[in-house]
Amino acid sequence: MIDPTVRVAEDDSSQAASVGKPLSKWTLYSRRFMRNKPAVGGIIIFVLLVLFAIIGPLIAKYDHIELDFLNLGTPPSPEHWFGTTAAGNDTFAQVAIGLQRSLMIAVSVSLGTTVLSAIIGTAAAYFGGRTEKVTLLIIHFMMVIPSFLILSLLSNRSGGDWRVIALIMIFVTGWYFPARVVWTTALSLREREYVHAARYMGVGGFRIVLRHLIPNIGSLLVINFTLGIVNAVMAETGLSFIGFGVKIPDVSLGSLIGYGANTITSAPWLFYFPAAALTLLTVSMALVADGLRDALDPTSAAGGRA
Repeated sequence: MIDPTVRVAEDDSSQAASVGKPLSKWTLYSRRFMRNKPAVGGIIIFVLLVLFAIIGPLIAKYDHIELDFLNLGTPPSPEHWFGTTAAGNDTFAQVAIGLQRSLMIAVSVSLGTTVLSAIIGTAAAYFGGRTEKVTLLIIHFMMVIPSFLILSLLSNRSGGDWRVIALIMIFVTGWYFPARVVWTTALSLREREYVHAARYMGVGGFRIVLRHLIPNIGSLLVINFTLGIVNAVMAETGLSFIGFGVKIPDVSLGSLIGYGANTITSAPWLFYFPAAALTLLTVSMALVADGLRDALDPTSAAGGRA
């Protein structure tokens, strides 16, 4: 027969062990992030925008290029929820497709620039010497050149294809500033014990960069990726607004805002709806970036105690 006091003691010890179990790094980060109410609100808004971009074209009564000749330039109505353009395009479908295109460009550009800048910045910091000097020379030279002018000229030759625009933004204008930030952070990591140990064990330089340096700046890369979405959206919006970005029959938030700006007095809904989508997108990602920075920074008190 088992003594009840022994069973109680075992239960207490197991509970104490579970209470004293250390939290994993990502559990700690997620708890700190979830305590940041504005950041959680930003995540909710961003998810809703993504759902709107995916579901919106499916539930729209009209296609974004389909014309309704019986409703030309009409305000929002039960037939056209966001109104129509002067040509008869459904604004609701256009905003949904425009948000979808802007999100695809922003995420692909941000992901591409984050990966490229991580590899270039950490490689320059690790190898040093001539590799570091040449890399920094290229980075500083690119930072002096007006990137938006180059992006405008190259994008104008792309024919309005969002895929080409995204590649141009990645390889021409998007990587060098975050690469310099990564290089600055990686300078302190190349002298760590685990890097010296890997070098003495005969591990190759690029393998050290990929397996040891880049994973240890993961928090910085996550923040760079989040902020990169905001920068890419703003860059694409600026290009499309001046006519150098996505072109008809495709649409983006920038092209819709550019078209709506010309009719803001006669048909304000053509400007306000895409402008509202753009504002919600940039504000939500800015809130998420602030929340991630506070959650991943151990010296920040904004995330509270775990």
